[in-house]
Amino acid sequence: MKLVDVVLPCLDEAEALPYVLGRMPEGYRAIVVDNGSTDGSARIAAELGAMVVTEPRRGFGAACHAGLDAATAPVVCFCDCDASLDPRQLPRVAEPVLAGESDLVLGRRMPVTAGAWPPHARIANRLLAYRLRRAGVNLRDLGPMRAARRTELLGLGVADRRSGYPLETVLAAARSGWRITETEVDYAPRTGRSKVTGTLTGTVQAVRDMNRVWKQATR
Repeated sequence: MKLVDVVLPCLDEAEALPYVLGRMPEGYRAIVVDNGSTDGSARIAAELGAMVVTEPRRGFGAACHAGLDAATAPVVCFCDCDASLDPRQLPRVAEPVLAGESDLVLGRRMPVTAGAWPPHARIANRLLAYRLRRAGVNLRDLGPMRAARRTELLGLGVADRRSGYPLETVLAAARSGWRITETEVDYAPRTGRSKVTGTLTGTVQAVRDMNRVWKQATR
């Protein structure tokens, strides 16, 4: 079975780690990138068999890129580490890449309960997806579960190390002529305290980061 590396940016996710790592599919290796946790997340992840990478520079993009650097498998997935996404569904995004049918696959989040996706975060995502479609990228969600080939991802030269990292990746991939597709994945309420989209302040900061990336990419 082909090995796929799964990058899991982690900031104080001790509660969610047993669920996330316990549902990793066969052939998928978890790379937990500890981004300054104070709740023992790194220790728990190591005890549960994950490869643990430490990234002292805070930021979602910094954690994602550190995991990408540490990965060795030809295909790399990214997934939130808060139990909002089910790792058993990772093959939905990875298999089209493994089969050579797509270059970048994103999981379109489908909430399983009314409270899984806060309204302010969903509205912000819809507006961003609308802008992407107008720019020629046919996506309904800038989903955090995604898959692509490692070497090609590194070749995109994504520079953002904050919340704009996912958007810059998509924009750079589109400019490079990648085949970008999406597939539906379940989206559940996260375990523990949200740092970004679960709070209004976090969503506002993420929107600012993405607006900055958008302006830089389209000027």
